[in-house]
Amino acid sequence: MRHLSRLADYCSITNMHTKNLAIVWAPNLLRSKQIESACFSGTAAFMEVRIQSVVVEFILNHVDVLFSSKLSSVIREGAGECL
Repeated sequence: MRHLSRLADYCSITNMHTKNLAIVWAPNLLRSKQIESACFSGTAAFMEVRIQSVVVEFILNHVDVLFSSKLSSVIREGAGECL
């Protein structure tokens, strides 16, 4: 994800800003067996992929916070309290 975020930094050259990267990469990063099954119609599959791309775009826009060592340590400490 950090690599894709760094690619977005060069959007003025590549025209691949976070939204475009999310549209391209979301179906691979958040693969859904439901979409791949025959029971999903074209419209439902499109809506599912749209949701995936919004999630990936959010992650790309907040990669520094979501994947920071500080957040990881807070999560580990919080998980220890639940045990």
